[in-house]
Amino acid sequence: MSMPLAVLVSGSGSNLQSIIDKIEAGILEARIEIVLSNNPAAYGLERARKHGIACKASAHKDFSTREDFDQFLVHAIRAAGAEAVVLAGYMRILSKEFLDAFPGRVLNIHPALLPSFPGTRGQGDAATYGVTLAGCTVHFVDELMDHGPIIIQAAAPAYPGEGRDALAARILALEHRIYPQALQWLASGRLRVAGRFVHLANGGAPTLRAACTDNCLVNPPLEQGF
Repeated sequence: MSMPLAVLVSGSGSNLQSIIDKIEAGILEARIEIVLSNNPAAYGLERARKHGIACKASAHKDFSTREDFDQFLVHAIRAAGAEAVVLAGYMRILSKEFLDAFPGRVLNIHPALLPSFPGTRGQGDAATYGVTLAGCTVHFVDELMDHGPIIIQAAAPAYPGEGRDALAARILALEHRIYPQALQWLASGRLRVAGRFVHLANGGAPTLRAACTDNCLVNPPLEQGF
């Protein structure tokens, strides 16, 4: 049985597209019940419409408080019948009330190797700092920004002076692979959280995968189709 999802977007929704593609290919055992946005102009909404997915948008500034807006989201998600929430470039911190509505069922992807470089400028901060390895992280969401238990990470080489845009493009290629994989593990009931550790049932050893133009380390390893 496929896992019913709600996806929250604020921008282009390229990670939303990668999830849609894996679902339509029969690789990810999930279905997207609704796409929600705090930005009515987000291109992610158009991606949803092209695939016949219900969507709804309302500017958060039209609500008196963060909690009021999050209650709008919770109501829409529950009405759609979604059981897990996927943040795909959603640029707002969720309230405790929202997280309490979906305990252990809210996931996010961040374009850096957490706990390094949290926040909205992860790729640029990594490039400016001069790291030799960069990457991305899928994690469960808690009340702190980019803080919850880590499910999967992918690392790629970073090169001196290459700049944010070049690095971000290679990281994005990894994001599009590890996020659907994490969701498949969630859908199949293979994830267990103990403190800050996420245990994957029947997981393998780390492996090098050519997810971009360079060999990239992914842990836990990607499985067939991802």
